Amino acid sequence: QVQLVESGGGLVQAGDSLRLSCAASGLTFSIYAMGWFRQAPGKEREFVAAIPWDVGSTLYADSVKGRFTISRENAKNMMYLQMNTLKPDDTAVYYCAARRGGPSRMTKNYDYWGQGTQVTVSS
Repeated sequence: QVQLVESGGGLVQAGDSLRLSCAASGLTFSIYAMGWFRQAPGKEREFVAAIPWDVGSTLYADSVKGRFTISRENAKNMMYLQMNTLKPDDTAVYYCAARRGGPSRMTKNYDYWGQGTQVTVSS
């Protein structure tokens, strides 16, 4: 079965960096667009970034543009999110997701989800 496993979360201070990883198995990773989403307590899950299967045009939420970078290594079935200049507002559970087709900002368009990794940014 399809599994997406996130790692790399933790507790950091404002201004610090973190790199999240998403390991995929059970699917032909190289034909799936991948995305990162996050959910803070009491809030809806929101889009963070997405990348197409061919590492073409990436998408970013305005709130992270210029600070976060999404990438992938198809040969390793891995996706990453480099997060720089973290802010307390970035505190959330971060999820990776996969979908057939192009990258999307909408949660409903994704077929598979990981369990999430917690990122906490203290001020």
